[in-house]
Amino acid sequence: MLYQREITEQTLSRILAEGTYSVEDGDPCEYAREVVLGVEAHQSRIDRLIEETSENWVLSRMPLVDRNILRLAVFEMLYRDEDVPDSVAINEAVEMAKVYGGEDSSKFVNGVLGRLADVAIAGGLEESSDE
Repeated sequence: MLYQREITEQTLSRILAEGTYSVEDGDPCEYAREVVLGVEAHQSRIDRLIEETSENWVLSRMPLVDRNILRLAVFEMLYRDEDVPDSVAINEAVEMAKVYGGEDSSKFVNGVLGRLADVAIAGGLEESSDE
């Protein structure tokens, strides 16, 4: 759905309300809805952190699949840490990158999220309001 949102430039609320998402695996569960809507609500902060953490990469130059996998994982790391440990968010993102990304996507995703986790452990993720 995050990928679809970028391609179609529709909001996730609209995609969900109109049911234009892929129904190959059925309707999205409540957790999936919460996560994609959370990514959309906090995207400004999430994108800023991804760009600050990725070395020599501008978000707009990242492959579409990679940046949306990163957004999903960063959301879980920042806003769902009570029920999704960072290690699980990172592992799941790397596995998604292996399936849906390019040849080097899993290494790239792992590197960015690993650095972000290191910064978080060091206390360097300041809380800021989303624009």
